[in-house]
Amino acid sequence: MSIGIGDILAPERTLIDVPVTSKKKLLEFLAEFVAEQLDGASSDDIFDRLFSRERLGSTGIGEGIAIPHCRLAQCSEAIGILLRLSEPVDFDAIDNRPVDLVFALLVPEEATEQHLQILATLARNFSDAEYRDALRNAPDASRLYQRALAEK
Repeated sequence: MSIGIGDILAPERTLIDVPVTSKKKLLEFLAEFVAEQLDGASSDDIFDRLFSRERLGSTGIGEGIAIPHCRLAQCSEAIGILLRLSEPVDFDAIDNRPVDLVFALLVPEEATEQHLQILATLARNFSDAEYRDALRNAPDASRLYQRALAEK
């Protein structure tokens, strides 16, 4: 069964003009945001998991896109968070471009195949210039969410 963005993203987890100034601040923001959404989740644990994944290699995939992700025991299902940053930040991306669109993915610890399928879907969508432009030009968070669901 293929998993789409609509299966993991919700309007309340779609934010625009997020004011972060660095990769570390972005990961801290994500950790705190997710901890508020998940019972029993610790922002410190989430940050450590996201940061540990970044140490393996940047999740900045190029074209101003980052897909930070990790496994989390408190997740009963995959969840996505879509952020459009107020200003691009350096993310050590493969093309050295700063990142302004972020799709964070948290999956249950045992969700190996699902995790890979979702990452593949995200990479496919974000490789499309029209899709990226639609997200960057969304006038508000509601439209950003709607445009994110228009998968390629």
